[in-house]
Amino acid sequence: MAKFIYKDVLSQIQKEERKVALSTDNIIEECYKMIGYLQELLRQLKMDVLKHGFAKENEEIDFFKRIKPQILGKIVYYNKVSRIETTCPVSDGHLYLNYYSNQMKKLNKEFKDHILISDFYRYYKSGRVDKDNIYFRLGNINFYDGLNSFVFEIDTHFSTYYDYKTARIIANENLYFYLNSKICNNAQEGPSTVNLILDNSDIHWTDSKSALIELIYALYASASVSNGRISLTKLSAIAQELFNVQLGDIHHAFHRMKDRAGDRASFLNHLKNSLEQYMDKES
Repeated sequence: MAKFIYKDVLSQIQKEERKVALSTDNIIEECYKMIGYLQELLRQLKMDVLKHGFAKENEEIDFFKRIKPQILGKIVYYNKVSRIETTCPVSDGHLYLNYYSNQMKKLNKEFKDHILISDFYRYYKSGRVDKDNIYFRLGNINFYDGLNSFVFEIDTHFSTYYDYKTARIIANENLYFYLNSKICNNAQEGPSTVNLILDNSDIHWTDSKSALIELIYALYASASVSNGRISLTKLSAIAQELFNVQLGDIHHAFHRMKDRAGDRASFLNHLKNSLEQYMDKES
């Protein structure tokens, strides 16, 4: 098969995520578009695997341990987010907060009951590789290990069973952060989304909220943080935690900016002008 490079596949997905996040009007539309894109990407990879197979054992292991689970995990994640958001109360307040809190409780229960207790979860999180040739090679499914019943329905030519287990771990981790950001955005006090080393109790954002949202989206669109390997939700949560500010639904706020007349990037232009004036002053 064609050699797929892990970082290239991830970069491709992240580029599409930025494109979709910046072009859609709401999170539900964003989820549907990303699910469609990821399903097509996975379909293309499956066709290639079925046609060409793998040249080497380590290529096969890398695909089912790192590449396929990232794609499948994102599909599961976006599907769960879309289901959560389509049944979410439309107004803010306690009902809104309780809804996301209850979703977090369900996620934590699922994690404790089905993921945390498994030997595979401990293996995967510890970074071990000694059983990779068992977990991530085709044809090695041991039906005597008491596996979930869906194992009998998987395509044994394109799944090792544990690639799905890995994808589920990835999806749950992403969903945990998404729900945590929603809860913290709608609570007066709540668990910290970011563990900051410094005491930021006296740090506050003193410009407008729209200005900070503009800055967040600029950093996200330019892939300036972690080479773009960070979600918009996570980047927003970090900014809100750092500057002690609640921004609410930044997605809607951003699309209002897109439609505003005149200078749509007014804050960024203000930063540029301020910096140039400071440079002139210091020279």
